[in-house]
Amino acid sequence: MRHIHYYIIIAFACAIFTGCMDNDWDIPGEDGSEYGNQAVTETNLVSIAQLKQKYATVIYNGSYEQIKEPMQIKGVVTGNDVEGNIYNQIAIEDGTGAMIICVAQGGMYGQLQVGREILVELQDLYVGSYGQQPEIGTPYTNKNGRTYVSRMPRALWQGHFKILGMKSVSPVEFDKTKLGDGNYMKENCGQLMTIHGVKFQGANGKKVFAADKDKDAANSVNRALQGISSNQLVVRTSTYADFANKPLPQGDVDITGIFTRYNNTWQILIRQESDIVEK
Repeated sequence: MRHIHYYIIIAFACAIFTGCMDNDWDIPGEDGSEYGNQAVTETNLVSIAQLKQKYATVIYNGSYEQIKEPMQIKGVVTGNDVEGNIYNQIAIEDGTGAMIICVAQGGMYGQLQVGREILVELQDLYVGSYGQQPEIGTPYTNKNGRTYVSRMPRALWQGHFKILGMKSVSPVEFDKTKLGDGNYMKENCGQLMTIHGVKFQGANGKKVFAADKDKDAANSVNRALQGISSNQLVVRTSTYADFANKPLPQGDVDITGIFTRYNNTWQILIRQESDIVEK
């Protein structure tokens, strides 16, 4: 009888242990459901192109406006802060256009990986631009008294999006023949793109992506490409990016990144060092 009790106790302990292992085996939150707001629903879904058209006046006049009625956009994350070059922002696109969403939060790549599809409730958020780059966020006034759409509080953002799943993401080719085409810039700014067969101007094995001595007021550095005016297109890198102190490649490269705009200049934001492929 004593042996029977012993085996029962062992079996009971194994059952408990196995149950604990089963709970740990299912990694919580793999679908992202622990982030955002599961109550967000599609009641008035618009495309990103429709959103930009509706608010074209405030976007292209450097102003901003609060969205007061229920309205949602749905898009796939194409850029985040995985290596520190895209700061407090994510880029999303939906096949009709792209949008930058500004959030005062670091480490966003942990919950909003490239390929995550999200539904965003826009009501009470603001739409506008910085340098005519369309953005979603809240108003911010800088030290010079200029107000524009910038980073919304983290808690506010958590109440305004819902994670839907994962989708594949592929960049489109940047058309170098349309560098000066204003309509092309309006349609594609903020999008994940690749420019093929270019060289960094002044690359000599020592010049790096973003040296502190070269930084501007935003702690970033613009690097030009050979044969392309820096008034038309630059590669823009934060001095805080993981690859900021890496030497610029000296040969021909393909560069993938989020192609934003600052007024009439394209600014390529590389997401990670592997976005540059040497040929």
